[in-house]
Amino acid sequence: MYTTAQYLTIMKHTLVIIFSLLFISASCASCKKEPSAPNNSDTENINGNDNTNPTGSKMKIKIGPSTFSATLLDNPTATAFKALLPLTINMRDLNSNEKFFDFANGLPTNAANPGNIQTGDLMLYGNKTLVLFYKSFSTSYSYTKLGRITDITGLTAALGAGNVTITFELE
Repeated sequence: MYTTAQYLTIMKHTLVIIFSLLFISASCASCKKEPSAPNNSDTENINGNDNTNPTGSKMKIKIGPSTFSATLLDNPTATAFKALLPLTINMRDLNSNEKFFDFANGLPTNAANPGNIQTGDLMLYGNKTLVLFYKSFSTSYSYTKLGRITDITGLTAALGAGNVTITFELE
């Protein structure tokens, strides 16, 4: 038989063990990994960044003697970009696949990884870097989509190998 003091000590230890197990169990349940979001590289982006619904805003992009038509997307970034137009800027070459320009002030963003960049994509990297792509490739970077050039015929040749002055204006 146990004395009252021994019985109380055993009960205290039992309660401590039970509460410890409950605490550990609750902690493990709260650390359970949530299922990851589906890879939307082949489907419409669910966060609204890849809204393929154009605003109806057509834009002209002038590069030297060449002019290209583009359609802007319906998102806050494209709306803020339109407010800057007309705009003539000197865009620098990067990686022989894109031209970029850094704005002094940032634009609203909703960046996501597009998976693949297409020739003619016009995007924002971060909140200040305007990027016009002239070669298609896979990417691990995130961008906010602004729009794209409708017919890319001659775009790579017009942009050339170095820096280039480009004018963006609404049609």
